[in-house]
Amino acid sequence: MNRTIIQTDKAPPAIGTYSQAVRAGDTVYLSGQIALDPATKELVSGDIEAEIRRVFENLKAVAEAAGATLAHAVKVNIYLTDLGHFAKVNELMARYFPLPYPARAAVGVAQLPRGARVEAECVLYLG
Repeated sequence: MNRTIIQTDKAPPAIGTYSQAVRAGDTVYLSGQIALDPATKELVSGDIEAEIRRVFENLKAVAEAAGATLAHAVKVNIYLTDLGHFAKVNELMARYFPLPYPARAAVGVAQLPRGARVEAECVLYLG
């Protein structure tokens, strides 16, 4: 099976040894996104809502680079340094992912890269 690397300047570049996304057949695996601004490569400032929005905007940009939308998402994993932000994630996710919602996990973690408070990754199915 061929693998195709997905890359866009509309999302921040990888900060490690990974690709923004990889397409294998009809499936696209999007790497975790934190709230890095693609233009400045810095973590967005502001409240948790600003971080969550940036995370979903980054995922949206990578999905679009793969020729898809977040409506193609079948699985989303969200990592939070404070599970108290769970309700805000739900509120904003409903604006980015249409019904029927993808399968999802939300996991509390001790810390994330660059001091981020939220990270999300997802799997898209294009078939």
